[in-house]
Amino acid sequence: MAGYHFVIADDHPLFRDALRQTLQDTFQMPDITEAGSLNDVTAKIEDTGDVDLLLLDLMMPGVQGFSGLVFIRAQFPGIPVAVVSAREEAAVIRRAIDLGASGFIPKSTPIQDMQTALRSVLDGNVWIPDGIDINASSESEADHLAQRIATLTPQQVRVLMMLREGLLNKQIAYELSVSEATVKAHVSAILQKLNVESRTQAVIAAAKIDEDHHV
Repeated sequence: MAGYHFVIADDHPLFRDALRQTLQDTFQMPDITEAGSLNDVTAKIEDTGDVDLLLLDLMMPGVQGFSGLVFIRAQFPGIPVAVVSAREEAAVIRRAIDLGASGFIPKSTPIQDMQTALRSVLDGNVWIPDGIDINASSESEADHLAQRIATLTPQQVRVLMMLREGLLNKQIAYELSVSEATVKAHVSAILQKLNVESRTQAVIAAAKIDEDHHV
């Protein structure tokens, strides 16, 4: 199990240290990169290249709850993400998995279970704590929206995040190095998949996935 490259994304140095120690105790000579904000995560992943697993806290600078997870999954679709959070509610765990997380590890998880979780995710499995039923019915509007957002392509998610920032089609086209026609096509697809009629409604829908579970 040598040679794994991990990125720990958490703004608490003490918890980063604890995670680093767990990784070093679990894997042989892992390569570990630490980041304390979403911008930091993005920059370091782009700098370091191949990453086997990102350990992502849902609350840190630049991360608006679940939208940080959505953004990372869109930006780096090939990198598995395990959410490591102080939250343990089934609804929070279910939504994280709906939005593409490969695992959800509560910060209270015993070290031995955390080691099992890390190995499981690296083996390509989805890991959640025992006793959590992620197939339970999701009745909240935000859960339904999360499931719809999960159907967007990575590029569509990036466009949606830029719409949330208030960017115009011309600006989005420039950022993504595509034509305005391509951006319009993405926006149309987003509206259809989210079952909304306007850009404003799409932005409101994207914000709602964070509303009723402040992670």
